[in-house]
Amino acid sequence: MTDADGPHQSQQLVTAGLDPADADVAVVALHGRGATARSIVDLAKQVSRGRDDATLLAPQAARNTWYPNSFMAPMASNQPHLDSALRALGDAVATATDAGIPTERIVTVGFSQGACLASEFLARNATRYGGHAALSGGVIGPEGTPREYEGSFDGTPVFLGCSDRDPHIPLERVHETRDVFADLGADVDERIYEGMGHGVNEEEVAVVSNMVDDL
Repeated sequence: MTDADGPHQSQQLVTAGLDPADADVAVVALHGRGATARSIVDLAKQVSRGRDDATLLAPQAARNTWYPNSFMAPMASNQPHLDSALRALGDAVATATDAGIPTERIVTVGFSQGACLASEFLARNATRYGGHAALSGGVIGPEGTPREYEGSFDGTPVFLGCSDRDPHIPLERVHETRDVFADLGADVDERIYEGMGHGVNEEEVAVVSNMVDDL
């Protein structure tokens, strides 16, 4: 399998808002397992309502799933889907940067599997972004995975929101993700919600909206 024909490479990049060439900022949104790019675009629209200069970009996973197993499973068990998913996200970011939008004016936001994917992508490609929001997610790999990431987020605002008893996301992994991003120079805001379950609440939407407004 070549770089051009990974599991997700034939999927559509769903867009909304301005054409990237006409936009000043970008929101790159990643859907969760079993969901769609169009569904996460709805969230992107919510968090960017205060801006008329934004392009919204949402890659679509093949069969609506970025990788087949848990994000806590050995990484090899999620290949080749994981590498293909990381490439799809990189291509979405490149759509913005190729259009002249610098990374410091790009916000990434993901929910669940999409939050895990986006967090892992940014950790592997640390630079100054406009912001990153991981809603019920964290960096990928089993317990004890070496976190030998390089680069610097140079103060990038990062929001991590999750329930204290999410059935899919161990609280310890949220804390580990916080530490990974902080060690790479991000300005991390971690908020743990008691008994919320696996979902997104109004406060989280407001936090991400403020992040987009601040671009």
